[in-house]
Amino acid sequence: MFIKMLERIQLTLGILFLVVFFVTIVFQVITRYMGVSAIWTEEVATYSFIWSVFMGAAVMLNRREHFQFDLLLNKLKGKKKKSLYLLNDLILLLFCFALFVLGVIVVDSFWNFRWQSIPEMKMGYVWISIPIMAGTMVIYTVAHMVTNITTFKREESVQ
Repeated sequence: MFIKMLERIQLTLGILFLVVFFVTIVFQVITRYMGVSAIWTEEVATYSFIWSVFMGAAVMLNRREHFQFDLLLNKLKGKKKKSLYLLNDLILLLFCFALFVLGVIVVDSFWNFRWQSIPEMKMGYVWISIPIMAGTMVIYTVAHMVTNITTFKREESVQ
């Protein structure tokens, strides 16, 4: 339940930022066609695209639709396949946790930096997307691991 709600929130944020990206690009094209250059559009488009990609990456990880090498997974069956999933999830968990920790450090370091075109905006609002993405990836990966372990134990008890 919590995982589905978290995924829905991230998906909504990703779509929202993608809409902001699209509208900003269209606005930029229209204003340049009219001979006026809105300098803020490039940064808004770039940073909203970053947010949409990071939110989408976390959702794809939860759905297991992210990039993966599945040659070995397709050949394995039963316990061996579940064990490989568990190993993959453990490696992914370590990576996502490291990304979360380093993301928090980056946010802390760059929080007060300002945007070039909109000095009222802090770069921290952009950088915070990294630990949010990595933190939710950790949550999703732990949920996958718990599910794999419980089904693994259930299959062992049946045999």
